[in-house]
Amino acid sequence: MKPDWTPTADDVLRDARTAYDEMRERCPIAYSELMHWSLFRHEDVSRVLHDHASFSNAVSAHVSVPHGIDPPEHGAYRRIIDPYFAPERMTAFEPICKEIVVELVQAALVRGEVEMMADVALPFAVRVQCAFLGWPGSLHESLIRWTRKNHAATLSRDSRMLAEVAREFDDFIDAQLDARAAAGGEPAADVTAELLRERIHDRALSREEITSILRNWTAGEIGTISAAVGILAHYLAQHSGLQERLRAQPDLLPASIDEILRIHGPLVANRRVTTRAVDIGGRSIGAGERISLIWISANRDGRVFPDPDAFRLDRDASANLLYGAGIHVCPGAPLARMELRLFMEELLRRTQIELVAGMEPVNATYPAGGFSSVPLSIRAAR
Repeated sequence: MKPDWTPTADDVLRDARTAYDEMRERCPIAYSELMHWSLFRHEDVSRVLHDHASFSNAVSAHVSVPHGIDPPEHGAYRRIIDPYFAPERMTAFEPICKEIVVELVQAALVRGEVEMMADVALPFAVRVQCAFLGWPGSLHESLIRWTRKNHAATLSRDSRMLAEVAREFDDFIDAQLDARAAAGGEPAADVTAELLRERIHDRALSREEITSILRNWTAGEIGTISAAVGILAHYLAQHSGLQERLRAQPDLLPASIDEILRIHGPLVANRRVTTRAVDIGGRSIGAGERISLIWISANRDGRVFPDPDAFRLDRDASANLLYGAGIHVCPGAPLARMELRLFMEELLRRTQIELVAGMEPVNATYPAGGFSSVPLSIRAAR
């Protein structure tokens, strides 16, 4: 089939949001060799999210718990996973997360000028995720290096590189699981240890299932949270009036974070596969075809979000697909929202952030969202 577009073309990589906006209006269901069928409109993406009979999440040859599992099995795994993000868990973890935030913001203030992604956003995402899982600080630098290698491997589509980075990450997980398994019958002391004690269908979770859960939580969380922090900081640096408004009305911060991340999404796409022939937007797609849901484009669809570049807090929050929708909505959304709220609260409380004259941010390239570099000036709040 002749491609409708090339997701890795120079103009797309240079400014993905603009390219996706253009595709949404010109060719909203588009075929490419890399992403197969890409869906750009909010209506079409929402249809896929809620039609589990026609669109399967089982897109990988490897076990992927829980988002790569379809109903009814999906529900059994979510009943195990969702309690890890329950309100009482978030309340208990909040002081630990706050301590990390305070340390990083203070370090940024001392520097005065930072490259937000490398100096703050990525270290924040790695440190918080390790703290949540009970992983040691000695892994921080290794996970930062791994995140960069994983992005390069994904973009290259080099099967050897992809296999290598996958094995490297599984080695991280194996070491943590082995250390906890060696404790035998000792009570679970952290999230990773607790997973070793979970059961499904009257059996213990397999090592492969636990590894998949930890891989999905960690790899996904680090990339998305770091991208979100960079996007939020950059947006506020561009809009000093909004900084002042949020300092004066901190209760607006949660909704403001979701709205900023609707305008500039941190996650580019997720995959599905058709289970039968379907018609979407007048295009016929056969069974067994790969589908890419372009989150960034769907959340900027003017049919649902009029004047999509405008920051507005009167929009229908339920239409925002930042964390997905339906039964596969992101289980870690409560943790992500808490992390981002705490970070932005501290940043706004203690600092004034500005763009650095003569230094432009650099957009991240597929499959990453947000920025790869955001130079910012950070000084004490007045």
